Amino acid sequence: GSDVLFLRNVMRFAGSLVAHQHFLPGVHSSGKSFQAQWQPVIIGADKERLAYLLKSMPAVIYALTGTKRKTPPKKSRDIVLLEILTGFVDSFIRFSTSDYHESYRDETIHDRWLRALQTKEGKLAGNKKELTDLVQQIADWRRVLDRLSDSPFRLCFRLHEPAPDNRAKKKDEKWHVEYLLQRHDDRSLLIPVKDLWNGNNDFLPEKMNNGAREYLLMALGQASGLSQHIEESLKKSAPAGFRLNTSGSYEFLTQTAATLEQAGFGVFLPAWWTRKGTKQRLTARVEVKSPKLRAKGVLGMDDITAFNWKVALGDEELTPEELERLARLKTPLVKIRGQWVDLDAHEIHKAVNFLNKQRTNKTTLREIIRMKLGASDSLHGLDVAEVTATGWMNDILRHLENGGTFEELPPPKKFSGTLRPYQIRGYSWLNYLQSRGFGACLADDMGLGKTIQTLALIQRNWIAGDRKPVLLICPTTIIHNWVKEASRFTPGLPVMIHHGIDRKKGKTFKDNAIKHAIVVSSYALLHRDREHLQEINWGGIVLDEAQNIKNPDTKQSRAARELKAGYRIVLTGTPVENHVGDLWSIMEFLNPGFLGTQTEFKRRFFIPIQTGTDPNAPEQLQRITRPFILRRVKTDKSIISDLPEKMEMKVYCSLTKEQVSLYESVLKDVEDQLNSSEGIERKGIILATLSKLKQVCNHPAQFLGDNSIITDRSGKLQRLTEMMEEILEVRDKALVFTQFAEMGGILKKHLQETFGREIPFLYGATPRKERERMVELFQNGHNAAPVFILSLKAGGTGLNLTQANHVFHFDRWWNPAVENQATDRAFRIGQMRNVQVHKFICSGTLEDKIDEMIERKKDIAGKVIGTGEGWLTELSNEELKELFILKKE
Repeated sequence: GSDVLFLRNVMRFAGSLVAHQHFLPGVHSSGKSFQAQWQPVIIGADKERLAYLLKSMPAVIYALTGTKRKTPPKKSRDIVLLEILTGFVDSFIRFSTSDYHESYRDETIHDRWLRALQTKEGKLAGNKKELTDLVQQIADWRRVLDRLSDSPFRLCFRLHEPAPDNRAKKKDEKWHVEYLLQRHDDRSLLIPVKDLWNGNNDFLPEKMNNGAREYLLMALGQASGLSQHIEESLKKSAPAGFRLNTSGSYEFLTQTAATLEQAGFGVFLPAWWTRKGTKQRLTARVEVKSPKLRAKGVLGMDDITAFNWKVALGDEELTPEELERLARLKTPLVKIRGQWVDLDAHEIHKAVNFLNKQRTNKTTLREIIRMKLGASDSLHGLDVAEVTATGWMNDILRHLENGGTFEELPPPKKFSGTLRPYQIRGYSWLNYLQSRGFGACLADDMGLGKTIQTLALIQRNWIAGDRKPVLLICPTTIIHNWVKEASRFTPGLPVMIHHGIDRKKGKTFKDNAIKHAIVVSSYALLHRDREHLQEINWGGIVLDEAQNIKNPDTKQSRAARELKAGYRIVLTGTPVENHVGDLWSIMEFLNPGFLGTQTEFKRRFFIPIQTGTDPNAPEQLQRITRPFILRRVKTDKSIISDLPEKMEMKVYCSLTKEQVSLYESVLKDVEDQLNSSEGIERKGIILATLSKLKQVCNHPAQFLGDNSIITDRSGKLQRLTEMMEEILEVRDKALVFTQFAEMGGILKKHLQETFGREIPFLYGATPRKERERMVELFQNGHNAAPVFILSLKAGGTGLNLTQANHVFHFDRWWNPAVENQATDRAFRIGQMRNVQVHKFICSGTLEDKIDEMIERKKDIAGKVIGTGEGWLTELSNEELKELFILKKE
């Protein structure tokens, strides 16, 4: 809300005031109460920021400061804002002050004041007279500063460089610092102080004449304590500035200017010095020679390549002789070809020494590419201004920097399925980066087919003769999803699951793994089985749901980085889940060292981006990482044109150990009952068993009905939570259908606690008015209720829920017509986006087998399969046993 955002901005302002030490100790008095308080000092540019905050203050913030809700506040808006700001400043300083000790003196009111400034309460005790005297003493102490702060003017200093026609020797060239007055209400009006002394006041309103001179005297007195040159100038009768030699001007540029700005004065420096100007710097230019390609054209990032480097100043290259002349100059400010330049003597000497020793150098391809993209910004202490290359290396550098084109490949042979045009581009992009030795992050929106694009790449490599196994790491909940998708799209690829208590280890594991194209395992085993995984030189490593390695210090993140592989790929819909720090961990896995060390990354990107202190940092980080991240979203018109209006996909989930145990206990109970029953009794047993097994697949708490804990007990619920995180990240909306009211309640409780949002749940017992409120909230409540849970019977018909573009069938009705009818709550007239339908299935269970039966009979499903699950009761005992039994894997 605007009020919370406003308070956040005030808090950030308070933080910057504290960081710049723009505060003083004071006393706040209210009636008979006196409080020691740290108070902000608003000077210089901070006045503009305060004025902006005052304009943007929401009415509710102002209104809530009134003593009675029915009457408006008695204080003005600027006083209210200052009190809020002071509260933040006081809290920041008070809670960071930890050097208070009970042994401090407590003899005078000043002792008690200093003590109160460091205590949590801040209450100041004493008789009224001494407290009143203290308040007056503080006011007298602050008078000069307060007058400066309240003045409509600001004292400014402008540095003028020597005139071009100055014929004096360079060492005697004189620079000039001019004093100016600037009006706060008109920053464009700069008044030379010499005019003020001369009595030229035509540019000032009459009422400001005396005020301007009074302010000028106070401001110059204040500034004189910050600069000896200013202090010397005050010995003149009408000080209007002072002169400096070249060394003095450098001191003013590098030290005095910042000190004056910190104190609230204005400073104007030459354009060539400021960041906005055309500052000339000594930089390095690198020319790279293309090394020989490895077999099959694959690059190695640690391969050594030769390069030449030159030193340049702006657009001009400097010879060693010119550098030698510059090194002999004693001042860091030198005039070269008519322009003043700041040159570091230490950098010049390093450049000279290096050029004298050798003209060529060698480094890794990784470091060259980092320099080209701006990830490595210096070479032997000099900033890198330009990186050029010859041959094929030039093509790669240009491609990485500008996002050039790459060859679109045909679908691989024996690939069973159709790749959409954007999937062809994604699979070709993965192949391009893989063949050049780079790691790739495929960050497509959920539902765009990250799995199928990855399988296409693995299939292509396998057909081309690269028979090393690919290690595929994913959350436990979707191991079987990968196996199913591989059997569907790449049936010729041998796939091995490395999971469970009976998984192979040591030499047996290695012998088995190298016979397979894909070895699927989980994040939990990355660290636990790292010794076995590290024994294999993998053809590639693929991390699905790669946000699992967003924390670089976890055991599984470290284990992932230690594995040996020909290429590395990560798949994630949320490459930056919490903050840009997530990106370092992913990039460090993909392309080690590209973003520097974790400490360097924090200094260059994380802190500046999170605090907003460097507006260029996000763009610079994007430039470095963009070549290795492919992000497509469903709202992209080029993607939408490739997609069907309704995409149906099956999500295969794993059972937890608890679910397996409960599933098998249900089967044990029903086996004898089936053999000894017939007719209606048999049908009742079958339908009851179906219901029990579905409840087990949903969640143990639903089956047991014991209101027990929810988290980490259901594979389906874990997968739903993971997918919801991605959906909410991109602000999509979803419907979740379940047959069971009990499961709907569990889903509501879990999702509300996980995401901190209201999650409506509509079922048979929902009153009409509440039902209407839920629909209105979901349809028109923006992002207030991004998920809507519905029981299949109560919410499967009669509702228009076109705000949803995701539909989840948490448990299956096993009747296509009924499921489609529920899906049509979102997929109907008024729907402006493509709808993704996710059908959850527990692998190896009756859900998996019934789905296969329906798929086989899809063409006659309407005739063979009736309403509900009654058709299953017609199966024989042997067919039922085969249907119910849990597959070994």
